[in-house]
Amino acid sequence: MALAAAMYISPCPTKFSRSSISFAPHFSCSRLENRVKVRCISSSVDPSKSTAVTEKPLISTKSGNWRWRFQGTTININYEEHKEENSANEKRILMIPTISDVSTVEEWRVVAKDIVARKGNVKWRAIIVDWPGLGDSERPLLNYNADVMENFLTQIVNATDSPLRNSVDEDLVIVGGGHAATIALCAAGKGQIKPSAIAAVAPTWSGPLPIVFGRSSEMESRYGLLRGTLRAPAVGWMMYNVLVSNEKAIESQYKSHVYADPDNVTPNVVKSRYALTKRKGARYVPAAFLTGLLDPVKTRDEFLDLFAKLDGKIPILVVSTKNAPKRSKAEIAALEGAKGVTKFVEVPGALLPQEEYPLTVAEELSQFLQSISVPTRDVRQ
Repeated sequence: MALAAAMYISPCPTKFSRSSISFAPHFSCSRLENRVKVRCISSSVDPSKSTAVTEKPLISTKSGNWRWRFQGTTININYEEHKEENSANEKRILMIPTISDVSTVEEWRVVAKDIVARKGNVKWRAIIVDWPGLGDSERPLLNYNADVMENFLTQIVNATDSPLRNSVDEDLVIVGGGHAATIALCAAGKGQIKPSAIAAVAPTWSGPLPIVFGRSSEMESRYGLLRGTLRAPAVGWMMYNVLVSNEKAIESQYKSHVYADPDNVTPNVVKSRYALTKRKGARYVPAAFLTGLLDPVKTRDEFLDLFAKLDGKIPILVVSTKNAPKRSKAEIAALEGAKGVTKFVEVPGALLPQEEYPLTVAEELSQFLQSISVPTRDVRQ
């Protein structure tokens, strides 16, 4: 989508590289889900040196809908919950998918199950939620922007009827990819949510077009034209089908900058994500994301300031990737040693390491969680 849209709004023909676009879709590799019961153990988190330990934990998985109330409208939000059966008083992890036209809870499913299945003094309950307008959540025609998404995150964390509230322990760790991590940092910095820790996996702050073409008044006008066209009743669907809703475009995006290894982009991955683009209302959030309306900040300095504001307040893990697109990687690399960043690590992958290399990401997250957690008290004792 980003490449084709760039050609649409570009003021003149120019050399253009797919790898230069910070586009962060979400893909789910079904073959990885069969690896849930295998845990990689390695101090350096090197998959080639990991030791496989087969486990058979009893994991309870359920899905449901939470009703988000916004501007007089009630919107059904899809979520999944993963926990060990018969456990009590677990600590909570909220996992939020990276924002894109093919965003889905499946992105975090293998990671969630792996962390929940691990043995240790701390028991975890992982909840993964689809953003409004994406995944299996309802997709109404709203004026989506960063504030709308921040409002959603704030409500699902704080609402008394939230699926996150079913726990005696009040600690909440938020794990997010791409823009999701940055939106969580914004909300935490404003005091709207109070997580006990945040893990930012391949965090991004600029939409695919603004990170390449900038935010001059001329370009903002072009973005507005493209956004309006994509949202239009008839021509919008036609353009969306050309830019996004076709299997060749999706496969190209995955292979060029979403996955590090093109061989991991299987036909099943492409078909399942293509199906997401065919749902009613599928184009509204991507139109906002592509053109920068979902960007939580506008500059790198503002991005760094989000972390600095939380310095000394909560621990923050940043997970970088070895093969992220050049511009996105530069923004992530700026966080190494930055104020407020408790730990900085690098893993294999590009823009979606949690799905392409879920066990490696789960290992890093597990180490971080162990370093910040106090053992869970079992209320049944």
